[in-house]
Amino acid sequence: MGTMAVETWMVHAFCATIFCIGLVGILIRRNILVVLMCIELMLNAVNLTFVSFSKQLDHLGGQMSVFFIITVAAAESAVGLGLVIALFRTLRTVDTDQIQLLKE
Repeated sequence: MGTMAVETWMVHAFCATIFCIGLVGILIRRNILVVLMCIELMLNAVNLTFVSFSKQLDHLGGQMSVFFIITVAAAESAVGLGLVIALFRTLRTVDTDQIQLLKE
């Protein structure tokens, strides 16, 4: 029994699909928590692309970049959730249409 080989273009098409789903989620959704999850989805699609190129080119640079992206994503999640909690405590909403603090 052999292993099923996944073509590189299939992985890249999957990554592009996931990235586009995240981008559409950012543009359409109005809930800040959903927007943060869509940003995480886009970062994970980029991570998978880096790992795929790293495997294809037999170079560890892409896999090392993934560690830095995961670190930035974790920091972004922590700061983003802190901001969301602070906004919810003051405004009682997480809807981006109702938040007017940055417009003044």
